Formats: sequence, C-alpha cells, structure tokens
Amino acid sequence: MIRRILNAVLFLIMLTALELNKNTIVGLIVFIVLTAGYVYLCEKLLKDKKFLLKAGAWLGWLASFAAVLILTYPPVQSVPAVDVSNPQATEIVTVAQGQLTGVFNADKTVEVYAGIPYAQAPVGELRWKAPQDALPWDGVLRADTFAPMSMQPTNLPIYNSLSQIIAYHDYEISFSDNYIPPVSEDSLYLNIWKPAGDVSGLPVLVYIHGGSLQTGQPWYADYSGEGLAKQGAVVVNMGYRLGVFGFFADEELQAESQYGTTGNYGLLDQIKALEWVRDNISAFGGDPGNVTLSGESAGSACVSALCTSPLAAGLFRRVIMESSTVVSAKPPHSFRTLEEALDSGKELKSRHNCKTTDDLRKLPAEELASEAYTQHHITVDGYVLAEMPYESYKKGIHNEEAILHGANAEESGPFIILDHANMSNYTAKIRNYFGAYTDEILKIYPAATDDEADRYWAEIYGSVFFNYPHYCLDRLAVQNSIPAYEYLFTKHNGRLGCWHSGEMVYCFGNIPESSSLYDAKDRELSRTMTAYWLNFMRTGDPNGAGLPVWEQSTTSLKLLEFGTNTGMTDEKRLALYSVLDRMEGFDIK
Repeated sequence: MIRRILNAVLFLIMLTALELNKNTIVGLIVFIVLTAGYVYLCEKLLKDKKFLLKAGAWLGWLASFAAVLILTYPPVQSVPAVDVSNPQATEIVTVAQGQLTGVFNADKTVEVYAGIPYAQAPVGELRWKAPQDALPWDGVLRADTFAPMSMQPTNLPIYNSLSQIIAYHDYEISFSDNYIPPVSEDSLYLNIWKPAGDVSGLPVLVYIHGGSLQTGQPWYADYSGEGLAKQGAVVVNMGYRLGVFGFFADEELQAESQYGTTGNYGLLDQIKALEWVRDNISAFGGDPGNVTLSGESAGSACVSALCTSPLAAGLFRRVIMESSTVVSAKPPHSFRTLEEALDSGKELKSRHNCKTTDDLRKLPAEELASEAYTQHHITVDGYVLAEMPYESYKKGIHNEEAILHGANAEESGPFIILDHANMSNYTAKIRNYFGAYTDEILKIYPAATDDEADRYWAEIYGSVFFNYPHYCLDRLAVQNSIPAYEYLFTKHNGRLGCWHSGEMVYCFGNIPESSSLYDAKDRELSRTMTAYWLNFMRTGDPNGAGLPVWEQSTTSLKLLEFGTNTGMTDEKRLALYSVLDRMEGFDIK
C-alpha cells in the first residue's frame, strides 16, 4: 500500500513537471500511457516476482519519464496576436512600407496588428548601429503573430512557470501554451491595438516595456492594448534592443558613427518606432499629433530619458511614467556615465577574446546574450542625450507638456525575496548603502523587532530605487511649470498587489473577468484608473466627471492614492527623501 501511495505521489509530481515545463500534449499522453503500462506490469505480471524485477520496472518508469521530458520538449512557436482560434482578418491597411492585415479579438471590438517591422533587422553589420528604415514588402503582410522577443538570457519553461506561481500566485493549466516564444536579434517590430471599424483622430499611447533593459517582451497580457482600445484609444508597443545589443558602448563604435554616438541603441530603436508612429498611425485611426509616451520600470526610465533627448522632440506630447525615472541627480539604476560604459565595453571585449568590434559582430547572438547583466544602462553619449536628464530639467530642457507618474507602495517586493532583513543584519544593510547617513536613517526607521526591520528595509529599498526618483521628477516638473500628476498605488489583491508592476493590469484595463485573484473593488479601481489615463491621453489633464479630484502638483507634498479608496494623500516619506537629497546633491531653486 505504501509503495502504491508513493508511486501515485511521484506520478503526480512527474505530470506536474511536464505541465510546468510546457511539454507537448503528446508528451503528457505518452507518459500517462507508459505509466498505465508500468502499473499493469507491477500489479499483474510482476505481482509475485522478486524485488529486483520490480525495482527494474520502477527504474524503467523513471527512465521513460526522462525520455518523454526530453523528446517532447516544447517547440519554439510565435505568440498569436489574439487568443482566438482561427481569428477573423481585418480589412487591408496601407502604411509606408506596404499593405497589411491584422486580426480581431474574441468579441470583435478591437483590431490587433502584430509584428509590423519599423526598422531593418539589426544583425550582421547593423549590429550596434542606429536602426535603419524598414524595407518595403511585397504583397499583404499578415500581422497576426507577435515578432520574437529581443535577444536576452532565457530560462527553462519550468522556471518561468514556478516564477508565475511564486511571485504572481497566478497560474492556469492550459493546452494552448505548450510552446516556447522565440528570441532573436531580429526584433524591431511594433504592435497596434485599435477600436474596430472606421475610426480617426483617436489619442495614441506608445508603451515601452520594462525588464531592467535586459529582458521583456511586448505581448505580456497585463499591458496588452486591448483594454484601452475598447475605450477609444490606439495603443502601440514595440520590441527594442536589450542588454549588450542595446546598450554596449565602445570607442570604435563612436568613431564609425557619423554622430559620434555609442551605447544607446535601445533608445534609438524607441525613437525610430516613434517616428514610424508619427508617419503611419493615422492609417489606424490614431492622431499623430496626440501621442502619449508611456513606460513602466526600465521602460519608464527610457521615457524619462527621451523627455530630454533632442532626437525625440516633437514625437510625443505627454508622458506617463510608472515606477522609474532617471532624472534624480544620481539615477539608482539603468544609468551610467559614458566613461563607465566604455570601460565596461573594453572588459567585455577582453572576456570574449575580441580585439575589435568587428570580431564581436561575428560572435553568435546567443553567446553575447549572457552579457545582458553587464550592459543594460542608458548613458550620456552626446547625441541621444547631451547631458544628465537632471541637468537638462534644471535648464528647462524637456519635450513633454504634461506628466502623469508615480510608483507603488511595495516596490521592493520581487527584489528582496532572497534579501530580507532582521535585527541581526538590519543596521549593516542600512550602513552599506547610506554610509555616513546611517544614523539619520536609523532614527527615521528605528527597528525594534525582526518584523519591523524587514518592513522598514522593504520600504527603504523600494523608496531608494523607485519612489524617490518620482519625487525628484515631480519637483523638477513643478519648477518647469509642467503640469504633473503624481500617484501612489497601494491596492492589495490576490496576485502582485502593490509590488513592482502590480498597477499595470489596472491602468491598462486588463483584469481578467474570470480571475478570482481580484474582487469587485479591484475592478472598480481599474475603471477609475483607466478613466484617468484616457482623460490624460486626450487632454493632458486626468480629471473628469465622476472621478475624485486629482490635484496638479504644486509643492510635491501630496499625491493621489490608488487603493481601497482613491483620493489625495500626504507624501509620507519626506524624511527619507531629505536624506537622499543631501546624499545625491539634488538641488533646485
């Protein structure tokens, strides 16, 4: 009996592993059949046989599982633009490069156009060069699947599934996702969501995905454009070069560039996508004169950089920045000096035994992808960015005419899963970052228990890397008379809650109707947030009928809280921010 129970438990573990690893349905069926054969063998043919024969059968069963795991490994397959079997194609749309069709969503209220090239593939000689105009195509392009995600380090499917369970508490068993999305250097494509039918003059949202400038893809469900398109907007997002392919800097590359630039190829991709939107979005019903540029995390860092880039002037009117900026005096992530970038580039060449950039261009993309962690920083290159964004704002240099921005209450959640604090390490963690300012921080956050130490460390960590930069942006906006509206997202739920990126599914209007991880209040909050977002996209002011008043920032002492209740609240981290101002030298008059 014990043996049967153990075998049953082991069978469930094996079956779960095949599902989490996204092995093909054939693999699941074959393994179930093999298991049935193993049970029959043990219960009928070997019932009264010696232990060694039963042990051999058991080992054979394990070996069959290993064989199935390997032989039915999920294939690489493009991600469909809509989760609909045999979706209906749209009418033909004509853009500068040719004709294309998209597909309708399930209820035919939204048209989706996926995988539209906005630049040539940055491969071969075009690796580490500014993006080139997309080439014309013959015939009618079927824009019904997303293009490959940009080259980046990848994990086993089972790792991604476990991350979804542990971090998001959100995993659905499905037989339609037993595949691996493709990864490629050839990833400069964009995607468009628009209301179905003949529309024109609609506000346009261009969204830049996050991922620490190392990872990420444009098709993630939380920031799908479908929710906002249903409410009268045109939404665009794009792939852009990541990691070493997007942010590697080198003196040879400087010399070969007619503009003397290096290190910001990912930003140049985003600018090229904005230019494509300017030239073509009217074909999809969007107003090229009313573009809002948006991003979250590293995508928001890119948005804040483009706000002071001379190359992006005139390509957007307003910006929405979520959970990151690079406008503080010393940006805490996603940014480095050109000197640091060039030194890092030299070290990369040495690691790969390459004397020239041509040698690096000959290396397989897969070999260089592992360098994402060393090369994922925006830099001041003298072309895309003439100076630190902080300095530009202080001089009144910026491209946007209004800002909606903010962060979440528990930004640090996913980043300190393995870095929790307690009374034994709390002071050391504070001292490691704040140095001479440690005693001041300990007075603000005087932990007396392990729980307090952990809670305070989480708030400090999140504030340093995410919330404080928004406080800097808000003050710079006020100084420049830019209408700014700042928020703090505090809503808990059964999924990400108010961790980093937890707000996206709300503001994009994409909470699944069937999800039990969100309740009626979550859905009400989502409707409120999308209303603010849409109003801002249309007019530059998020306020509107039936919404709590969102006060424009004037002193940066108040912000709008999105939580169980929505309304203005005091900024509660000013004491910490005062210390950070002095540490970094943030100073505005």
